[in-house]
Amino acid sequence: MHIFTGGVTDGDRCEAGLILVKGDFYGTASGGGAFDDGIIFKLDMRGKETVLYSFAGSPDGASPTGSLVADGAGNLYGTTLSGGTSNYGTLFRLDGNGTLSILYNFTGATDGSGPYAGLVQDASGNLYGTTSAGGTWSFGTVFKLTP
Repeated sequence: MHIFTGGVTDGDRCEAGLILVKGDFYGTASGGGAFDDGIIFKLDMRGKETVLYSFAGSPDGASPTGSLVADGAGNLYGTTLSGGTSNYGTLFRLDGNGTLSILYNFTGATDGSGPYAGLVQDASGNLYGTTSAGGTWSFGTVFKLTP
């Protein structure tokens, strides 16, 4: 359907799975984009890609590696492995207008660092995920973000 080429107009290193929302696929690439810090993209059923957001490292995050989740309002949620205010990763929301909001900046302390896997959302809108490092013993954490 689509072959990624990297560079400023496309992504590279698509490490996460896709999600299907209203007939279109959504995903992340941990590299490429305008700042080479990764992208969020939409892919229609004909294979046409649209870059929805290019990460810049700081303050918004870099290297989105996990799968996205979507809510009923058309928002996409995900994490970045690094970047953000402390360079330990972020948890973000991309709204239907293409505006990215940072919901949480990981600090590398007891909250963890380097969220690598995708998120899970429950019926109440809580988001759950894991970090690959940090926490009390530096082996990672399981986190919950409430709406």
